[in-house]
Parts: sequence; structure tokens; C-alpha cells
Amino acid sequence: MTRGKLIVVSAPSGAGKTTIVKAILAKYPSLLFSVSATTRPIRAGEVDGKDYFFLSRAEFERRISIGQLVEWEEIYGNLYGTLRTEVDKALSVGKTMVFDIDVKGALSIKRHYPADSVLIFIRPPSFDVLRSRLSNRRTEDEATLTRRLDRVPMELQMQDQFDFQVVNDDLQTAIGEVEAIITKHVNLVPP
Repeated sequence: MTRGKLIVVSAPSGAGKTTIVKAILAKYPSLLFSVSATTRPIRAGEVDGKDYFFLSRAEFERRISIGQLVEWEEIYGNLYGTLRTEVDKALSVGKTMVFDIDVKGALSIKRHYPADSVLIFIRPPSFDVLRSRLSNRRTEDEATLTRRLDRVPMELQMQDQFDFQVVNDDLQTAIGEVEAIITKHVNLVPP
């Protein structure tokens, strides 16, 4: 059996990575989506094991201490990370797993699985466009928006460590470019 592949998509908040990943997953249902673990409270309509693996802070920290997380980070007071067991299971059965995670997490996946991972960085066309997209989402208050924008320079500095960079100026073009990168590395057939 062929070993699986890890497709890791990262971007500054508001650059469109989640929208691009959802479009790819909708077209190729054979792809697995990497479900992250988190300590944040479950929200209405979310399902444990589907949206996130919801863990207590103590349990999350225990798993960190015994090496069960490939990557993790504290973001806005909550811990988020990727369970090693989920990644290893996908790779061992020949599945391709797609990640929608932050840049530091992406680089950690590459360190742990260098031969199995393909990192794609989604870039906004400009900082002003990114700011406008985040403002227009109306999902964050001003303080959260500022925190997200404060991370952008650090995230953009890391883009050169990714295997591929895609500028999301036009969403459909960006989706097509990401799809082309994935199909170059993984034999995918749409349904």
C-alpha cells in the first residue's frame, strides 16, 4: 500500500485558506480533513471529533508532555494542536490528509514528516486587502482584529519556508492553483 500524504495549507487570517480548503474537500471527498484538538469550549452545533477534538486544558497539556501532539500553539488563551495518532493513522492507510492550520503548525508538521508533507502558503494580494477582508467578515471585535493583523508580518516572513505560495487575488484562480499543486503530488480523481 502506498503511504499517504499530508497537504498543509496556511495563511494569515482572512487570506482565504479555509474557503480554499473547503472547496478542495468538497470536490475530492476521498481526502481526509485534519481535525484539530482544542481546549476552547464547544460551540452550538459543533460535534466532538468532527469539528474539533475538545479536550480539557489538563488533558491537552498531558498529551503535550507525552508527545502526542505533532504541533500545538496557544492562540487567544486556548490551546490548538494536531494529534499524532490521527496523522499516523492516515499515512499508514495511504490516505491524503489536508490541514488548515497556522504557519507555525505547518512548519512543525514539515519537521516531523518531511517526506510526507507538502506545504502551501496562501498570500493575500496586499496587507490592505487583507485588512479589508477581515473587517468585512464582521466576525471579530476591534481588539481581535488588531491581534490578527499584528501576526501578519511574522506569518509573511515564514512564507519562504513553504513548498508553494499562492496569491489569493481571485478566489477561483487560487482554488485552481491549490488543486493543481495537490494533484501533482497526489493521484486524485473527482467523483
